[in-house]
Amino acid sequence: MTTSTLFRKVRLLDPFSNTDTIADVWLAEGKIQAINSHIDFLTPDTTVIEGQGLILGPGLVELYSYSGEPGFEYRETLASLAASAIAGGFTRLAILPDTIPAIDTLAVLSFLQQKSQTLQISPKFYFWGNLTMGRKKKRMTELIELATGGILGFTDSQGIENLGLLRRILEYTKPIGKPVALVPECRSLKGNGVMREGPLSIHYGLVGNPQISETTAIAAILEMVSVIKTPVHLRGISTHRGVELVARGKERGIPVTASTSWLNLLLDTQDIASYNTNLRLEPPLGHVKDRQALKNGVRQGIIDAIAVNHRSYSYEEKIVPFAQAPPGAIGLELALPLLWENLVVSGELSPLQLWRALSNNPQKCLGKELTHLKVGEPAELILFDPQKLWTVDSSHLHCLGKNTSWWGREVRGRVVMSVRSLSQKFNDQ
Repeated sequence: MTTSTLFRKVRLLDPFSNTDTIADVWLAEGKIQAINSHIDFLTPDTTVIEGQGLILGPGLVELYSYSGEPGFEYRETLASLAASAIAGGFTRLAILPDTIPAIDTLAVLSFLQQKSQTLQISPKFYFWGNLTMGRKKKRMTELIELATGGILGFTDSQGIENLGLLRRILEYTKPIGKPVALVPECRSLKGNGVMREGPLSIHYGLVGNPQISETTAIAAILEMVSVIKTPVHLRGISTHRGVELVARGKERGIPVTASTSWLNLLLDTQDIASYNTNLRLEPPLGHVKDRQALKNGVRQGIIDAIAVNHRSYSYEEKIVPFAQAPPGAIGLELALPLLWENLVVSGELSPLQLWRALSNNPQKCLGKELTHLKVGEPAELILFDPQKLWTVDSSHLHCLGKNTSWWGREVRGRVVMSVRSLSQKFNDQ
């Protein structure tokens, strides 16, 4: 394995220092050794990569994705998830606790931690623990026990309807100091809704999920946090009104961060005209107004981070009527190229704004130290070719799932190399 790599004349994006420059970058022994306009010094084992037209930036960080292992290995294994993450440029990956059994005990956490350490090529895995446990989710997990066992933080797969329980959770988690991520969802208002409520839900004949199912939950959470002061992260903001509420909460000094799903930035309810079950998502796709507000929110920093929410399903699980399909889509290998092509090339986001929302800001939301691109720091970088064309099919994807509305289509942009502690992965197909 080579221990020295020189990228010549590569476009270097550094969200931490807010710089976008052309430079030579030399990596050796797992660290950044030099960044300069021109580097002449080379060791005999140095591999030179001509970087013209390529982008080098910090590895991407995924806030929350699903692992099929344990319980649903036919959907996704930790190994296939790891390969998909690295191929998509994600060097850090946080796993949701929705496994079978769920991550609500030290035994399950320990199993996943040990399994992840056996993988040859892998991102840095983090594991969320459940906030609640039991069939009806009416009691807290052993929060302190999980925290001492190395859990990343705490979350649940759906909104916590019992506000008294939520209050106790926020009070108990405050001294623990671990991230708390909440799904802003009022299930009694959501009902059986499978797409965002509005004229198009009526036109398509699908049960609508009203905007207020999200916004009433956000309002309640913000009011509680304003009093209890436990920092929280709001998962999957999807409405224009949700963006407004988060903005006002931040203006009031409430300790809150927020993310949105990458698909909510690219698609809206008009796209559901195809009845493609891969667009059956949670949170659901919003209206055109919602999508524009989310893009503005990312640009202005109201929405801190973009999450992939990668969720793999088998072919059979998705070949059902739209309303019966399980919610979720894959995306770890698709998010960066499609966001770049649709938001950066179009001028709606700058390269640094997108990269920050996919790398440093998610790290901040997870309470992790931010990546610095400076001499002496560990090399945790990805090389992205924004012009490389490839087809979304089984020969190019590393995950087990095929549940994406881009299946069979040509996509522009591909991560061609990931570097993390000298572990390299090339997408050379």
